[in-house]
Formats: sequence, C-alpha cells, structure tokens
Amino acid sequence: MLNADVHPASVQDRDGGPPLLKDARKLFPFLTKVIADSAYQGPRVATAMSAIADWQIEIVKRAHAAGFTVLPKRWIVERTFAWLGRCRRLAKDFENLARTAIAFLWLASIRLLLRRLTRTCP
Repeated sequence: MLNADVHPASVQDRDGGPPLLKDARKLFPFLTKVIADSAYQGPRVATAMSAIADWQIEIVKRAHAAGFTVLPKRWIVERTFAWLGRCRRLAKDFENLARTAIAFLWLASIRLLLRRLTRTCP
C-alpha cells in the first residue's frame, strides 16, 4: 500500500508528486509511463522523476476548443472519480485519518469490480 502521508495545503501537487511516485516505484517496478496534467509540466518534475526511475512522462493538456471535448486519458480519470463518487462515504471528507479514507476507497473499488464481474452478458 502506498504511504498515506498527507502534505500541508501550502505544498503544490507537483511538489508532493515525487515522494508519492517514489513509493509507487517500490510497489510497481514494471511501470514505464506516467500520465499527468499540465500542473506537472516543467523541468523540476522531470528532474525529480528521472532521479526516481527511467519513466516517460506524458502531459495531457486541455483542448482549447469551445464546449465539451473528451480527452482520452483525462476521461478515464474523471469517469473513475464519478464512479467512486457514487459511494456516499466518499462523497464528503468524513474521515480524519488518511488510512481510513484509503480503506473506504479500496472498498468502493472492490464494489465496482464485483459489480462488473457479476454483470450478466446479454
């Protein structure tokens, strides 16, 4: 399980990302690519990531077209957040311990997986 430490609100996500990726590297040594949004673009993140592992980073940028456009990689993340948001316990930040919140996230993910596995095919 990833380290459940929470960094202060004054720390930007791009600065909190490398320690998380360092822990992820231990669990998932086979990963070769990291997909991120434009907040993680820049030389600081690239340098920190190259110090951790030989990863390729792909930045998914928003489209500048008017209206709604589906961004392939971003859509996967947004759809997953929507599925997890259906669980009332995850809809609001009720937990005071990060490990409890992660446990409920695991339970919600297991629920999604079980619903998919038990779905009958037409």
